[in-house]
Amino acid sequence: MFHEVDAAKVVTGARHPRNHPAWPRVGIFAQRANNRPNRIGSTICRVLGVDGGPLRVLELDAIDGTPVVDSKPVMKEFLPRTEVTQPSRVTELMADYWREP
Repeated sequence: MFHEVDAAKVVTGARHPRNHPAWPRVGIFAQRANNRPNRIGSTICRVLGVDGGPLRVLELDAIDGTPVVDSKPVMKEFLPRTEVTQPSRVTELMADYWREP
């Protein structure tokens, strides 16, 4: 995913999320796009188990073969301590994010 992005395709300026013209242009770090200059992503996933060496997870926001550079337990103290608010366009954008293809 991030590690496979061609350097020529890296975005550093503002753009419409998913090229949707009705949504305002925002910077790349305000989006979940993969053409990011940092080439490292962070996600929270559910651990199913460890079988010797492989870590089995669900809901990892990555593709097969993406290298994992670190894993840490999530603790509620590191999550937002207040209600998360977001524009309605984000709810629309994420509506089918976890849907199986």
